[in-house]
Amino acid sequence: MANWIEGAIKKPGALTAMAKAMGGEKKEGGVKHEFLEKAVKAKGKLGQRARLAKTLKGMNKKGC
Repeated sequence: MANWIEGAIKKPGALTAMAKAMGGEKKEGGVKHEFLEKAVKAKGKLGQRARLAKTLKGMNKKGC
């Protein structure tokens, strides 16, 4: 089941790096929730990475 996740994450930390450059990083690290919600609607790589992050975050809550 987890094999698709390894293949889906081509550049670990890329979303965090983009968030840092755009001012959407938390002080303690990670991405702000507000930034992630706006980025989900974006086109291109930023949107793709944000949607994947949201999917993975949701899987953690469901206990998969």
